[in-house]
Amino acid sequence: MAAAAWFGAVLCAAAPGAQEAVAQGNGAKLRALDRLSGYLTDLDVPVGGTADYASRLSIRVVECRYPVDNPTGDAFAYLIIRDIVAGTDVFEGWMVASSPALNALDHTRYDVWVLRCNRA
Repeated sequence: MAAAAWFGAVLCAAAPGAQEAVAQGNGAKLRALDRLSGYLTDLDVPVGGTADYASRLSIRVVECRYPVDNPTGDAFAYLIIRDIVAGTDVFEGWMVASSPALNALDHTRYDVWVLRCNRA
């Protein structure tokens, strides 16, 4: 029991040092794939803005952040993706550029992932 308490204290003490300094992007560069045709499309969407893809998906960028020391590498964006035809949200959450499968859009035809944040 004492070992578990010690281990928990070590983890809590180490957590603040593990955080990276991040900056806010003013938009996100996203890539969308139509799985049937194989056609790729890059989308530049401003924070707070929405882009429509293939007349089927509406993609809204709520926020985009990136590490200060790696602005092109490990971006992460909060997205809300709506299926226009079905009238339902099919994704809401953070997507990470370096690990797109970590929290992915689950759609039968389309894939969307984050490439990077746009900077001013």
